[in-house]
Amino acid sequence: MILKNPYFLLLLLALIPYIVWYILKNKKSQPAIKMPATAKYRYMPKSFRLYLLNVPFLLRIVLFVLVVIILARPQTKHSWSDTDVEGIDIMLAVDVSTSMLAEDFKPNRVEGVKEVAQNFIAKRSNDNIGLTFFAGEASTQCPLTTDHSVLMALYNSADCQMALRGTINDGTAIGDGIMNSLLRLRDSKAKSKVIILLTDGVNNSGNISPLTAAEIAKKENVRIYTIGIGSSGMAPFPLPTGGTAMMPVEIDEETMRSISSQTGGLYFRAHKNAELDEIYNEIDKLERTKFSVKHYSKRNELYMPFALAAFVVFVLELVLRLLVLKRLP
Repeated sequence: MILKNPYFLLLLLALIPYIVWYILKNKKSQPAIKMPATAKYRYMPKSFRLYLLNVPFLLRIVLFVLVVIILARPQTKHSWSDTDVEGIDIMLAVDVSTSMLAEDFKPNRVEGVKEVAQNFIAKRSNDNIGLTFFAGEASTQCPLTTDHSVLMALYNSADCQMALRGTINDGTAIGDGIMNSLLRLRDSKAKSKVIILLTDGVNNSGNISPLTAAEIAKKENVRIYTIGIGSSGMAPFPLPTGGTAMMPVEIDEETMRSISSQTGGLYFRAHKNAELDEIYNEIDKLERTKFSVKHYSKRNELYMPFALAAFVVFVLELVLRLLVLKRLP
């Protein structure tokens, strides 16, 4: 055990004058009654209260020591711990092409999907989850991890500006998005491995076709759930010069269905955020597998036992002083 604020222990020096004051005070203020003779009282039994007279004083000292220890913040040393948890390995493959700026989702598709995906991540606390972004090419934004706070922080940084700035090529490379996710799942020991693919378009870029990538996923026992994002018909799209224009919604639903059916997954069409609940229910049914998670704990606070002891001592001192050893005014 270590103390975060050991300098608070100097407060214990205040006990010395308090103890001296108590001893001197008791010597000067001993109650007495003048009587002609005391012989007949010599063998009278003494009240148990006589033995408790100094107990409140001792309890106050103990209480003060406990409070000082609490202020000093006792803690355990830094340590590693291993925890076995159950879950599945999931890669989220998210389309971040410029078409995801369409405003049929509020405020737009990429932000709407981001909110739903983060709610999904929050519900899957024991799962290894990773993140792949794709437009005209694919890249890993976050490898598989159970540290979902880091995952969400990286997801929050996602927008379509990467394609607009030319950081990645614009377009929709669905096959590359699947392959990038498969590479992250390749070394997984989980019995259930899943890719959730979210896109709003038609495959028009990349180095591998979506169906070829799906065939590889099938051989590696990876289930792919595909989600088509966008309303039906036309959708408002922001223009570089300001304002919006109505653009047709084109989703290759036939290819998306083929990818899912080929790998044992399902295809969903999401016109709005609430419609993604179906996929969560399906994933919850998947077989889970145990894996070990290493946690590094910087510190564990140990003040609680001292706080409980201080409360008990305080109540006991109060009861003794006000009820058991109550003095007449």
